[in-house]
Amino acid sequence: MHEFWKGRRVFLTGHTGFKGAWMQLWLQLLGAKVTGYALAPPATPNLATLLAQRSESYLADIRDINKISEALEAADPQIVIHMAAQALVKESYRDPLATYATNVMGTANLLQGCRALRHLECVLIVTSDKVYENEGGGRPFVEEDRLGGHDPYSNSKACAELLTASFRDSFFPQGPPVATVRAGNVIGGGDWSQDRLIPDCVRALQRNEPVSLRYPDAVRPWQHVLEPLSGYLALAQALVRSPQSAPRAVNFGPNPSSFCTVREVVEAFSARFAGRPGWRRDAGSHSPEAAALTLSSALASSALGWSPRLSIDKSLAWTAEWYRAHAAGENMKEYSEMQIALYASLQPVSS
Repeated sequence: MHEFWKGRRVFLTGHTGFKGAWMQLWLQLLGAKVTGYALAPPATPNLATLLAQRSESYLADIRDINKISEALEAADPQIVIHMAAQALVKESYRDPLATYATNVMGTANLLQGCRALRHLECVLIVTSDKVYENEGGGRPFVEEDRLGGHDPYSNSKACAELLTASFRDSFFPQGPPVATVRAGNVIGGGDWSQDRLIPDCVRALQRNEPVSLRYPDAVRPWQHVLEPLSGYLALAQALVRSPQSAPRAVNFGPNPSSFCTVREVVEAFSARFAGRPGWRRDAGSHSPEAAALTLSSALASSALGWSPRLSIDKSLAWTAEWYRAHAAGENMKEYSEMQIALYASLQPVSS
């Protein structure tokens, strides 16, 4: 993998977010020349600042077609990875128009800017496991399943999938290849977003309070953040080296043994992070969410040789250890680099 990425010019949107900051760090460790494009970090503390990464960076809005086009032209990337998004379901109910503007038109702006690039080798658009039409049956979704999404966030990501397919067919029919990736619920160190499970746990436990859960029995495909990122890297490499055969939409989810409820994740993480469990059911009125959501990663396995390397127990342990290290004042860039190196050395876990 190092040989492929060393010296390659990568344009990464959303590099100030949780997943984006981990991706930027990993790409730099691989020797890529990364240009980031994103809004300023939304929270304090935040992972992007802790990692203190030195690279070309644009702090600008993906909704600004002129700025994203100018940044792309200046960077002249070989690979584009689009991770910038409004990624929270609750926020999509509070501000649906901004969610659609960012997730749909932001993606359109990026793809339009890519049309003018001279040395482009592939484009990777990150969407979500929530792009599927979910009727609550509990069957793991496969890539050919119907797209949909009832809440504005999920629906906006399904729209981004359709938009990407349209741009691919209309403007990139002879290449470079354009693909989408769909990942499950990610956990890991450095996430301080509002209305996200692990950050909510950390804040509650640090206040010595139980975390408030809206849907404690909801089932999700939990995985450590490094799992899907390794899949994104593998797919980008396949798109460049085998553009005719590489898939154009891929799920990256955990083994079925890691499908578990919100309540189970909170109890296990709390015990590891603070030595005590603690949660309570939030009895308030909440926007509806799917009771069950799981993914099939069979295509990722067969087409890319990708499989998860961390069990749910190990994922939770790594996440708790990261937050404990941060609380102890450790150098979190070095600690995060250590976790990436350790992950890269692991073999896939059994199903």
